[in-house]
Amino acid sequence: MSSVIFYSTRPYDRQSFNRANQNFKHRIQFHEAGLTLQTVPLIKDETALCAFVNDTLDAEVLAALAKAGIKIIALRCAGYNNIDLQAAQRLGITVTHVPAYSPNAVAEHTLCMMLALNRKIHRAYTRVREGNFSLDGLLGFDFAGRTLGIIGTGRIGSIVARIMLAMGMKVIAVDPAPNDQCRAAGVEYVELTELLTRSDVISLHCPLSEDNKHLINMERIAQMKNGVMLINTSRGAILDSKAIIQGLKSKKIGYLGLDVYEHEANLFFEDHSGDIIQDDIFERLLSFPNVLITAHQGFFTAEALNNIAHTTLQSLSDFDRGEVPTNTIRPASN
Repeated sequence: MSSVIFYSTRPYDRQSFNRANQNFKHRIQFHEAGLTLQTVPLIKDETALCAFVNDTLDAEVLAALAKAGIKIIALRCAGYNNIDLQAAQRLGITVTHVPAYSPNAVAEHTLCMMLALNRKIHRAYTRVREGNFSLDGLLGFDFAGRTLGIIGTGRIGSIVARIMLAMGMKVIAVDPAPNDQCRAAGVEYVELTELLTRSDVISLHCPLSEDNKHLINMERIAQMKNGVMLINTSRGAILDSKAIIQGLKSKKIGYLGLDVYEHEANLFFEDHSGDIIQDDIFERLLSFPNVLITAHQGFFTAEALNNIAHTTLQSLSDFDRGEVPTNTIRPASN
């Protein structure tokens, strides 16, 4: 039974983990504060730590955590780009994550963004509430017969592919490790340049790494079809936000759906409705009528929260028993 400190928690985190913990009996201390060097002193006698996507886990913070007695960090998310795995290994800290909490949740949110942008549901909703029943400016298009390009066909990307194939789209994809099930379903694997030039809709489903940071930049936007729909429900920094703004201004990007943003750490999961937001790039993105942004909401279903809690707590229990947790993350070999 671990003594665990949780950072960056919200009421729904506490509810789902308290419910799941009835089967595990860990001693849990919840904190709303995010993990930074300044909040490390919140640790008392805990030996395990649970962190989220925007918590700081660089080498300096990890060294402070090791000094405070932390032996395992359980990330309650799939991505781990925010942690220095090499430093964690040097310090003897085990790191786990939740690789597959609910790929359906994110895939369905991706579909939701595509449909809402295409049929301009966000604008139509506001119009009708204001008594404006005009259809001018709300023209959409049929997805059937169009081409969807998916970058990354892992658990989430493969579900998106199946959904859109069922809707009559042609699906092409890029992935360094092609998915045989996707291929059997009718997905065509191509090079990135071909995907960019052929796709009417492009959806991103790849993890963030040093190799693909700003994968979508000015050069690659220029290769896309005019008026392309671009959806990102993976990680914010895969897109170069300044380049995206230029693409929107030139109308090369006709529709943009974001559930993630490269500078979201100081914005998302908080209520800033009474604040003046200082992020000029984010504010510029919000000014476009053909942009739909949600605040890292794609994972947020009851099923996903339940799976996240159970998987995270199971990893901690495995570690307590001296086992190597199934979802342990190790640094890539050089």
